[in-house]
Amino acid sequence: MTPPKAKEVLEKIVLAPVNKAARRALDIRAGDTVRVQQRIVEKGKLRLQAFEGLVIAVKHGKEAGATFSVRKVASGVGVEKIFPLYSPMIDSIETVKRSKVRRAKLYHVRDKAAKEIRRQMRNIRALPEVVAYEEQKEEVVEVPATEEAKAE
Repeated sequence: MTPPKAKEVLEKIVLAPVNKAARRALDIRAGDTVRVQQRIVEKGKLRLQAFEGLVIAVKHGKEAGATFSVRKVASGVGVEKIFPLYSPMIDSIETVKRSKVRRAKLYHVRDKAAKEIRRQMRNIRALPEVVAYEEQKEEVVEVPATEEAKAE
């Protein structure tokens, strides 16, 4: 078997052209809530998958290697994705909401979310201890009754 030629391989990969002017005109900033429609190829079929979340960082401005990081919480777990601004695998980027922020990079949001989760877990852990104490209390009440029975 001969390996496929580079030209044949490149012909099979079809990428949609990116409108660079439109992507450059997007004003994505930290604090924006964006919905990114990402092209995903599965079993030869193309589908779009949305990823909506908070932009926590924009790096390298509007140049060719520009990226932006988006964070969302899915099923109680924080998920972050880094998207290249001019990637042909991105179908569209739309800004859902814009928030006023005082930082260019919002990495502190990770710690804030973790702190809130720890607070919730602390409240959940406190509940079983109370139930265990009530069970022990009932046993303590039964013990003096048996001692009285032995004394008689």
